[in-house]
Amino acid sequence: MWETEGVKRVEGVAEGRCPVRRWQTPRRSSSRSIAVSPSSETFDAIVIGAGQAGPALAERMSQAGWRVAVVERSRVGGTCVNTGCIPTKAMVASAHAAWVVREAARWGIRPPERFGVDLPAVVARKDRISGQSRRNVEQWLRGMANVELVMGHARFIDPHTITVGERRLRADRFFLNVGGRPAQPGVEGLDAVPWLTNASIMALQELPRHLVVVGGSYIGLEFAQMFRRFGSAVTVVQRGPRLVPREDADVAEALRAILEQEGLTIRTGAECVKLAPSGEGVAVQVNCQTGEPEVHGSHVLIATGRRPNTDDLGLDLAGVRLDERGHVVVDDRLRSSVPHIWALGDCNGRGAFTHTAWNDFEITAANLFDGADRGVGDRVVTYALYTDPPLARIGLSEREVRASGRAALIGTRPMTRVGRAIEKGETEGFIKLLVDADSKAILGATVLGVDGDEAVQSLLDVIASGRPYTEVTAGGVRIHPTVSELLPTVLQALKPLPPATDPG
Repeated sequence: MWETEGVKRVEGVAEGRCPVRRWQTPRRSSSRSIAVSPSSETFDAIVIGAGQAGPALAERMSQAGWRVAVVERSRVGGTCVNTGCIPTKAMVASAHAAWVVREAARWGIRPPERFGVDLPAVVARKDRISGQSRRNVEQWLRGMANVELVMGHARFIDPHTITVGERRLRADRFFLNVGGRPAQPGVEGLDAVPWLTNASIMALQELPRHLVVVGGSYIGLEFAQMFRRFGSAVTVVQRGPRLVPREDADVAEALRAILEQEGLTIRTGAECVKLAPSGEGVAVQVNCQTGEPEVHGSHVLIATGRRPNTDDLGLDLAGVRLDERGHVVVDDRLRSSVPHIWALGDCNGRGAFTHTAWNDFEITAANLFDGADRGVGDRVVTYALYTDPPLARIGLSEREVRASGRAALIGTRPMTRVGRAIEKGETEGFIKLLVDADSKAILGATVLGVDGDEAVQSLLDVIASGRPYTEVTAGGVRIHPTVSELLPTVLQALKPLPPATDPG
């Protein structure tokens, strides 16, 4: 769930994941006022972490004439480029190709007589794509004027000084863009068995005979469907009563049906998950109310959440306050408890996606250089789960609308009544739109279906601005056949939101 592309330097413009952006001429920084030790190197700003937000912010500072150090302990590009969206979506694409070949008869095509998945080739393709993206980001950084890329582990020794190896670097301002890593809350037995993370599973050279995925949310479900399509038996073990607990019940149920139709086994209500060796594999204690109490797999993927990379930076010596989960506590302008230290991306707990990290950069750059007063609180929730079909969401869920107590309208349409889905032979899922009954503003949009991640974004600007849904229904003529052409149709058939039937 972390989208980006490789980035390259083209005439001073960041080009790649995001549309080309040309910056206005920024103002120069104010004079430095910190005391400098003779043994320290001094910068106007230091960016710690070269993920999604860091390089773009460094370029903006470079254009302002600032002297900048970008410190990266491992590989530039961050989670998205190295272990997140780029490599996972490359493998999702390979899995989709395998599914199309296997299911070719549904489109009137005879599948090849010899069919198989070459996992080493899939991994090599993923590595080529991810590696090129990483090289592009590094080349971009190294080509910036006034910017030095420093490889090593940064640690604060006081609020204005970090060490990186033998070097001491000082600055007026610091920007943390250190990302996160997999977490394993409450999973017993991890020290007794081999287990996979979202990174290590993408290095496998042989298909698991039976992959057990512990965690039925976004990361876990993408890998579960992926490896099922590659040919592994797959069981998903979810602690709660349903998958993707953040979503509405109808979304979770529809997604479960899609996955089970492809042959995945879903075990929900697993309140006591424990791992233990079992022959040449792993036994996963499930303890559900129904079904076998244990699942025996050849491999186990732990996909139970992520934690920020803030525990070994010496942030206590800088006076930076963390919350109970280790996120840097920031205000609406992304400043930490220390006014000259900002936190962007996954480490601030204000968004766990590549696109929210990019927006953190936009907010920070606009406030620093454009005289703006932007805040993260203005951001509309947007994200996608890249199962196939994808689940795309903007704004409030139905559950959140009900909890708000406001009068609302709802419109739905199954994908079986969307021409584009019918023609592509992929009719699973539905569209659901929610509108404020008084203001007529669109409160939320959900599309679980083919091309939904693209189609739903045609509503984003209207939702973000709070404009009435009638601007969508009275707008221009949309292209047929597409999924997005049905969004005005759904809005034209709005009905009062009925009483809840599901307490969750």
